[in-house]
Amino acid sequence: MKAIGYPFLLAGIGMLAATFFTYINTNTFLKDAIKTEGTVIELIRSRSDDSITYQPVVVFVSQKGEKIEFTSSSSSNPPSYSKGQTVEIFYLPNEPQKAEINGFFSLWGAPTILGAIGSIFSTVGASLLIALMRKEREEKYLKQQGTPIETKFKSVEIDTTESINDRHPFRVITQWQNPSTKEIHVFESNSIWYDPSEFITSDLITVFIERENPKKYLVDLSFLPKLAE
Repeated sequence: MKAIGYPFLLAGIGMLAATFFTYINTNTFLKDAIKTEGTVIELIRSRSDDSITYQPVVVFVSQKGEKIEFTSSSSSNPPSYSKGQTVEIFYLPNEPQKAEINGFFSLWGAPTILGAIGSIFSTVGASLLIALMRKEREEKYLKQQGTPIETKFKSVEIDTTESINDRHPFRVITQWQNPSTKEIHVFESNSIWYDPSEFITSDLITVFIERENPKKYLVDLSFLPKLAE
């Protein structure tokens, strides 16, 4: 969870920071910009990751009578504009090359996309770290307040449901029969990122269970060596 949670959270925070700055920049641009009309003279075709998009090239005449040509920062497929189309634009009077089409994605596309992706990354990262904190609190509680029982070691298994960099963790499986109910309980350890088989030298492994609720448990693997980081 840490390996995924922290990078996701940091990436999300970075994207949200970029969202804030691009939003401020666009707001500042619009406050200082002049509105006028321009004409689409070309659609630039670009390819990336097997997809084709089109960027409009616009020409307009500034207040000083200068003929200015610029390429919009936004592209799309199908194209949002057609050659010869008249479009409304904003430009800075002192820097007419800094111009943009008056359209939602032209002006607000970058902060919208960055904000959406940043929110997803931040939410995923924060959720994983919160879940990890809760798990650590529960494990601490079980170690301090739980009832230790001796369970029988059964096997070491690879958990194919979890994967990081195409590697799967191992889990230690133990078994215990409740003397009160005669029910069999099977316990699975937390993920272990190396094969612990050679270090398990006893048939008995301690498990901490919550009193009257064996479904809440912690397989004690403190006897295993720590994996080097």
